[in-house]
Amino acid sequence: MSAAPKTNLAGLTKERIESFFVGLGAKAFHGRNVLKWIHKHGITDFAAMTDVPKALRDTLDTCATIELPHIALAQPARDGTTKWVLQLADGQHIETVHIPDGDRHTICVSSQVGCALNCSFCSTAQQGFNRNLDVAEIIGQVWLATREIGRTPTNVVMMGMGEPLANFDNVVAAMDLMQEDLAYMISKSRVTISTSGVVPALRRLAEVSDVSLAVSLHAPDNALRDQLVPINRKYPLEELIGACREYVARDHRRKVTWEYVMLDGVNDSIAHAKAMIRLLQGVPSKVNLIPFNPFPGTRYRTSPPDTIEAFRQRLRRAGIISITRKTRGDDIDAACGQLVGKVHDRSRRQLDRIPVVAETPR
Repeated sequence: MSAAPKTNLAGLTKERIESFFVGLGAKAFHGRNVLKWIHKHGITDFAAMTDVPKALRDTLDTCATIELPHIALAQPARDGTTKWVLQLADGQHIETVHIPDGDRHTICVSSQVGCALNCSFCSTAQQGFNRNLDVAEIIGQVWLATREIGRTPTNVVMMGMGEPLANFDNVVAAMDLMQEDLAYMISKSRVTISTSGVVPALRRLAEVSDVSLAVSLHAPDNALRDQLVPINRKYPLEELIGACREYVARDHRRKVTWEYVMLDGVNDSIAHAKAMIRLLQGVPSKVNLIPFNPFPGTRYRTSPPDTIEAFRQRLRRAGIISITRKTRGDDIDAACGQLVGKVHDRSRRQLDRIPVVAETPR
């Protein structure tokens, strides 16, 4: 009979690690101490955890492990951005990006190996989908970034590879660890989850979390969004806008950040800007206009700077906060929509792979 697999403590929230230690006959505070060693101090060797009794450390050696992704390749960009290609235990690769800006250190975190949503302008989507990341693989990106940059990130954006709300339970648990006082202590307002519009999971998120929300919009009407963001055929704009309005209504200080990639001659006209103004009426909003980042084989071009500025000014005149996002890391394919990693055993991209309601409640 084979031995039972060891529990990876790196992926346990405070409540779960307390339960694990109580199950060993230890005290809950021992679990909190180990959580702090892993995430606050970056220690993965039980022998170095000096406030954990020796007998308990010996027990942990037999039933537990601390396994995290490791950096297979680090690519620095001219602007100071760094992309890490991370290797997972099964040989898959994902990508994580560090974006420094003065005292602000943003980490762009992946939630899946590949992506099943097949957005037509996104390089990640063109490689297919393999699997969800587990909690340790998600929080491990923050763990590695903290070690590499020598400090805890100020901001985490779940905008890397994959659709976070299609990996609901693992992403929420990882975001809990990001905010945990014994771990990274990142403010909920500085943790952002981005979605292309998995509406049932977004509504469920409002019940268990209040992190900041970003939505990949990219078109102001259903006909165009059906082409650019195919999940819109399953959850059209009327449903998405309603769910977003409900999410921010829980905190009057919150706004939805709408991500809008600017595609030359596709979605960048003044008529599109006016349609967006009508669409977002009554929703506290901020719009990030993102110059399209090309990748091999794409049919799209980036909107000219004057076109982007005219679009932005039209939104601003309507009272909508709007900025043009500065492209970072494009010389190393680390910009928005360019993350690809390596996906083995590519799966077909099908919208019916996206859960209607994410898995089981935590």
